[in-house]
Amino acid sequence: MIWFDIVTPKDVLFFKPIIEYLKQKKKEILITARESDDYKEVVKLLELYKIDFINRGKFGGAKLYDKLRASLERQKALMEFISLYDVRCLVSLCSVDANRVAFGLGIPIINFYDIPLSDYSANFKKALPQARLTLPLSTIVFKPFVVPDEIFLRFSLEKDQIFEYKFIDPVIWLKDFKPDFNYVKKILEPYKIDFSKPLIIIREEEYKSSYVEKKYPFLYEALPDIYKKFEPNIVIVPRYESDYLKKEFPFAIVLEEKIVIQHLLAYADLFIGGGGTMNTEACFFGTPTISTRSFISHYDKFQIDNELMWWVNSKEELINLVKKLLGKRYDEKANKIFSKMEVNLKKIVDEILNT
Repeated sequence: MIWFDIVTPKDVLFFKPIIEYLKQKKKEILITARESDDYKEVVKLLELYKIDFINRGKFGGAKLYDKLRASLERQKALMEFISLYDVRCLVSLCSVDANRVAFGLGIPIINFYDIPLSDYSANFKKALPQARLTLPLSTIVFKPFVVPDEIFLRFSLEKDQIFEYKFIDPVIWLKDFKPDFNYVKKILEPYKIDFSKPLIIIREEEYKSSYVEKKYPFLYEALPDIYKKFEPNIVIVPRYESDYLKKEFPFAIVLEEKIVIQHLLAYADLFIGGGGTMNTEACFFGTPTISTRSFISHYDKFQIDNELMWWVNSKEELINLVKKLLGKRYDEKANKIFSKMEVNLKKIVDEILNT
């Protein structure tokens, strides 16, 4: 039995084709997840894609003490649960709790990771907590071509433990995706928006994550000015709670239902994102993309260098870029760059099964 621990929305999307491929090969799959009152995005996405899972443990929130307590409690719950099964290996995107349990129980660990540092150099002062707590425990690690081997070697891995793939992570689920504008209209129809106006999608930074220092305010401060200056339809995809967003931005649509967001990203006139996954998805579709993330990762840098994404860290820069980019498209450039990337599911699955 192959165990997947899925703890972020990206995990769902990234592992979905791998899980489907394994099931085609008649392999038994066990999937665990987590949720909390203020963090249900993962579970909603698993349910949207009809992926069977079992919840064990909760998300710890923003405070370090709460994170640690939730992590320890979840490790105990996972330990007791996983011990009931004959698990041959763990597959994860560096899930700390699952890595610790698998290591303690002698289960081989296969990690995928595209963001070992909150930086695009090799400054290990910027190593993410998740990377420090998981990568050294790995039996093998998969990484995208944009992250140098050197970084993973410094996490106490040997060269033969590192496997490179020739794509940026979201390509694994986007390569066969077909955007549908009718889906966009259906989702936004209840909000009675004017489709003659530009559509701007907003995604918050994952400010409760351990790798983000704090909640940076400039995106939130800029939104009223963006609405006033450009009169767009603004759709906010919340990261955590949504009630405060509705109160603070009554002019915006706060999208609470879990949908196939890629359709909206493909047809947006502009995407402003504080994370990584949706930023790359928007870039993939050629939608002009502004990153408000508090750092630049290796794959961020790749997209910035290829002029598919722009990075800002102030309200003034953000508003100026909105004016410059709103309504432009980069479809041809995006297709030229992303079409060169190769997703070899067979090779990935074979390595998993050989571990």
